Amino acid sequence: MRSSSTLLFGIFLLFILPFHDALVVPLSAAKPTESLMGVSLPKVNFDNDANNLGADAEYVDIGAELGRSGATDNSSGRTMVVFGTHAGDFNTIEYMQKVRAFLPKLESKGGIDRILFIVNGEPDQIKLLADLLDFPTTSASVDITLLSDPTGEAGRKFGVSRGFRPDDTSLSPFAKEFASGIGIGPPWGTLPAVLPGYFGDPDGTREWIETSLKQGQLAGRWPAILELDDRDGSIVSNKFDDAPLGLNEWGRRPFELATLRLQSLIGIQIKHWSKLKPVDDRCLTQHGGCTVVGEDGSAVYSWLDKGLCDVPDMNDVLEELSE
Repeated sequence: MRSSSTLLFGIFLLFILPFHDALVVPLSAAKPTESLMGVSLPKVNFDNDANNLGADAEYVDIGAELGRSGATDNSSGRTMVVFGTHAGDFNTIEYMQKVRAFLPKLESKGGIDRILFIVNGEPDQIKLLADLLDFPTTSASVDITLLSDPTGEAGRKFGVSRGFRPDDTSLSPFAKEFASGIGIGPPWGTLPAVLPGYFGDPDGTREWIETSLKQGQLAGRWPAILELDDRDGSIVSNKFDDAPLGLNEWGRRPFELATLRLQSLIGIQIKHWSKLKPVDDRCLTQHGGCTVVGEDGSAVYSWLDKGLCDVPDMNDVLEELSE
């Protein structure tokens, strides 16, 4: 009886407690300048409507770019590289939402003056997603470049998880994605990332969530839970402000993050799936990650997603960068 109780408690801890070992990464992620040398991807050109993968495409050798990182009088010369998943995936959406919400702090507190954001999709898919999320493609102080990687090569070179049973040809990619979505692994990080969206966190933060809910609401996505000022669009109130039993005072209220994810699911993933779905089946199950490289080309921070929605907390990233 005791052994059964211990087993159940262990399973509970596995799925409820957040993972803290994302910084224990393979050598490829610990040394991104080396592992990504020679990986060239085309820039997404937002100045025209073309797919821009033709002869005129401008390519970026990621490893070489990271090796050329350097500080200026006004910056620390840090570059963030985001290895998104495919354009219709939760992880890419949340990476974009978080980078958009935290951009001023990534610069001021994290010392980041350049962001290379890779999406496992064609340029027209990336343009559509960036438009849906109002993702900044230009910035006065941070150089933002979106890169197209339809086959997911850069992420694999970096060392991202390829998902559930990637080499099992007897299973369809959709079956593998379903298994990952319900928490079957490896990797095992989906449920620890998804469940807090329902349970909430008294010590969590919700600024990026409200910022993203507001953007989605202004874009016409459902559910709309914010009351916005008619004059300047600022947030007047949030329906979760009325949560009972003191839950309204939590940093992140129960179901608050889950509501944002529902908004993304219905208004982006389902509505635009035919345009955002991956062109390479390997990218349906491949996860993402991110790294921040310093002026000497070495990694200051690296993260590998361990499941759906397992995107790093940008407050944790900023804390690491400030040490």
